[in-house]
Amino acid sequence: MAAGVISATSLLAGPAQAFAPGSAPAPATASARTPVTVSLQSSAQAAKPCPLPTKADIRRSAATAEDRPPRKGTNALKGVRVGYVPKGFVSGGVTVNRHKGLVEYSYTWTDDRSDMDYRRRTLWVRVVCAPKATKLDHLRKTPFDLGSFGNARQATYGGRRVLTQSADGALGHGRYLGWVERPGTIVTVLASQPLVPQLNKIVKGIRLP
Repeated sequence: MAAGVISATSLLAGPAQAFAPGSAPAPATASARTPVTVSLQSSAQAAKPCPLPTKADIRRSAATAEDRPPRKGTNALKGVRVGYVPKGFVSGGVTVNRHKGLVEYSYTWTDDRSDMDYRRRTLWVRVVCAPKATKLDHLRKTPFDLGSFGNARQATYGGRRVLTQSADGALGHGRYLGWVERPGTIVTVLASQPLVPQLNKIVKGIRLP
């Protein structure tokens, strides 16, 4: 399949991809190729645009390519530094998705245990370019492709004020949280149950230049 082309202002449109973190992302389809304009930054943050995927990552996402071993946190996503990644992962994968005016760019680290095994170690870090998101409560109405915040509560993790809730359903087990890093840029994190005690350290280590 020919990879789509993404720039700071447009992304080739395609159907939304839904997948469970820790499993292979759903392959993209080539049924639609109409450019869709996506505003990725507010005027107040013009010097700090929302991180966008590289062309190479778009191709790897479309091919559902797997990294063995997984990428390090410092180079998993362009423009995002995951300063602390727990040990014990054996594979990883990048996913790029356009959905209802959002651009979602994420990386999943996982081990080889079954999705049904509560010992499974999974960490999913996602940056979402959401032009209308300017404050924490906006996460409740943001139409994420996977992982809503409808029943979330406010809490503090790693020095950040976040919305958080128990993960279930397609998200698997563990804890799911998110915050507005800056206007137009949301970060979400999912940690499976064995990694929940390390969430403070994980969140504290995430930086966007």
